[in-house]
Amino acid sequence: MISPAARDALQGWLDAQKALKGAADNTLEAYGRDVGGFLAFVTEHKGEAQGLSALARVGVADMRSWMAFTRGKDVGARSLARKLSAVKSFYRWLSEREGFDATAVLSARAPKFQRKLPRPLAPDAAQDLIETLEMQSENPWVAARDQAVVTLLYGCGLRISEALGLRADVLPMAEALRITGKGGKERIVPVIAPARAAVEQYVRLCPHDLTPDRPLFRGVRGGALSPRAVQKVTQAARTQLGLPASATPHAMRHSFATHLLNAGGDLRAIQELLGHASLSTTQAYTAVDSARLMDVYRNAHPKGR
Repeated sequence: MISPAARDALQGWLDAQKALKGAADNTLEAYGRDVGGFLAFVTEHKGEAQGLSALARVGVADMRSWMAFTRGKDVGARSLARKLSAVKSFYRWLSEREGFDATAVLSARAPKFQRKLPRPLAPDAAQDLIETLEMQSENPWVAARDQAVVTLLYGCGLRISEALGLRADVLPMAEALRITGKGGKERIVPVIAPARAAVEQYVRLCPHDLTPDRPLFRGVRGGALSPRAVQKVTQAARTQLGLPASATPHAMRHSFATHLLNAGGDLRAIQELLGHASLSTTQAYTAVDSARLMDVYRNAHPKGR
């Protein structure tokens, strides 16, 4: 049982995350689960509900116990690092608000883990996937819709939530889009001619009234198109082409970034196009490029064979 004071503090922190940082609802839910789980552990670990003064006394040994307990529940290193990051953020906010030293919590070290590299498609595979989407539906407007969505993911580097979040007020589609990404961060994304053409084809065929205040991409019954529908049609297309399971809608965004980098794109510019808050996130694509070059080297060099 979490004490009322701790529960109120958690809610206050979540409200601050939304108001000051524009955290999305899904992010807030995850934060609530992670920090709520930590507070529940502290209560059980100490044998009683912990008020704010007790939370201020959480020490290094308590943090180690929580991390060991969490790992014992088959939580991976990456997930534990995410939970610890949320707990630290909560304690940073709480310590400033209540005036206590949170060094014991803030100094806890996250477990090391191997950061997953993006898994992009080769340029010809990305193009084949987009073209094959047209064959997945007998309904011409649905086929055009699916092609338009995935072309935006690949041509503009959009997240699927960003593409499906577009309203019809972007029509006619201009040469650039203003996208609101994670944390409410806005960015301007150029729209290449093939992407504009794909959207125009979909708009011509779409039987639904695309009023400016409604979603641009519609499901068969006229409601907002779901991410799951895009994932399913992409899965069917990749199966037809014999592409790996990593060929997902999100992989098209990875492909956009990797292909730009391979063509000599500036890392900072790619960061802006993708809407990454940190350059270190974008730098993962340099590791992908380096890994690809090493594969080429090993396959081509006489001693690598």
